[in-house]
Amino acid sequence: MTLQFHDTAARAVREFTPITPGQVSVYLCGATVQAPPHIGHLRSAVCFDVLIRWLEASGYRVTFCRNVTDIEDKILRVAAQQGVPPWIVAERNQRAFTWAYDTLGCRPPDIEPRATGHIPEMIVLIRRLIEGGQAYAAGGDVYFGVHSYPRYGALSGQRLDQMRPAEDADDTGGKRDLRDFTLWKAAKPGEPSRETPWGPGRPGWHLECSAMSTRYLGTTFDIHGGGMDLIFPHHENEIAQSVCAGDGFARYWLHNGLLGLAGEKMSKSLGNSLLVTEVLQRVRPAELRYYLVQAHYRSQLEFSEDSLEEAAAAYQRIERFVVRAAEILGSPGADASPAARGGEDLRELPAAFGAAMDDDLRVPEALAELHAGVKDGNQALAASDKAGARASLAQVRAMLGVLGLDPLAPHWSGSAGSTGGGTAERLRDVVGALVRLTLQQREAARARRDYASADAIRNGLEQIGVAVEDTPQGPRWELRR
Repeated sequence: MTLQFHDTAARAVREFTPITPGQVSVYLCGATVQAPPHIGHLRSAVCFDVLIRWLEASGYRVTFCRNVTDIEDKILRVAAQQGVPPWIVAERNQRAFTWAYDTLGCRPPDIEPRATGHIPEMIVLIRRLIEGGQAYAAGGDVYFGVHSYPRYGALSGQRLDQMRPAEDADDTGGKRDLRDFTLWKAAKPGEPSRETPWGPGRPGWHLECSAMSTRYLGTTFDIHGGGMDLIFPHHENEIAQSVCAGDGFARYWLHNGLLGLAGEKMSKSLGNSLLVTEVLQRVRPAELRYYLVQAHYRSQLEFSEDSLEEAAAAYQRIERFVVRAAEILGSPGADASPAARGGEDLRELPAAFGAAMDDDLRVPEALAELHAGVKDGNQALAASDKAGARASLAQVRAMLGVLGLDPLAPHWSGSAGSTGGGTAERLRDVVGALVRLTLQQREAARARRDYASADAIRNGLEQIGVAVEDTPQGPRWELRR
């Protein structure tokens, strides 16, 4: 099967053909950094990280751009509430997002531009739109006239005559049509501003992505991504202003489903956001990533503690096989993973896994193939079939590499997924060190043939939930849930 994606603009699955053979350009709408990240933010990041990994495993050279919105109404409100400059709020929360992306194993983008660093590009874009008659200045603001773009509403499937007024600006009476959206906002007292030909101010939210994506990926690029909540008005407006300025813009539009709680969108405004730092007190980073990966990227994912625990248990079953098989077979470790060495590594993957990923990234079907490989590998180990176990391990690790979940990869190895960044992670490291010390005492008792003491140590560990298995490579342990 050839690689294909569901294109929101076409409302259909389309075969993917990049602009330049062998190369793919991807733009993802990143965070507006008014607050620390919750796991809804991370769902988008993880979904598109899997996309990048699959493109690379398929032999493409990917240029990945993900922006940061560091000036926006929400950031200004938080800064005013906290009595600090807006750039402090933005910088603090961008660091929190970067930590969360890194902790969950998301590869960093090739470029991560900030809105405030690209005002010159935005001014050029506004000038082109004004000269073309699609934008107009009024009282220090600059607006895009939606009637100037006949296909306005095509991405979201809405009709212009049924749209509500744009809610991205104060109603100063300067708009020709209430549905026109803001390209540039006039400065208000106490707000940061930049000088422009239309007066001091700051960019509108929609303008920045058009300016930054084309700056780094070209006037026409392959894939534009983001959450489904961005289809309207954000992405609709990006298309209108970019196309009217003469750019081809994005050829494919991919949108991930949102993460909700009790049927509601996950957001700070609902008071039900689950901060990444809070969730990582209950599960390890790799387990949280598995939870966010397991559903199809376009589906709505409803959060519950039970589903989080089930995902953690599922990942642990995979992890146990990989670690145990690597110990028994003498795997060379992380360097043996074929996850990201290029297109030739597709031969390591089961055909059904590759077909599922080619068909609009059908991760649930791909995971079914992964778990089947784990089952086969465990059966081979039980039968002392080292050749079969080795083949299963190679395939399982190849699949895990595509999903960013290989427990032997450098990011997760060391403390089985711990990043050492927080209290829970440090506590797990300490527990691990204590268990290893206890097992050394057990080995010493066995060496002097004091089997009663050795058994007592093992039984004591079992009672507190630490299962011990003796292998030819020495004892291994794991926590029972």
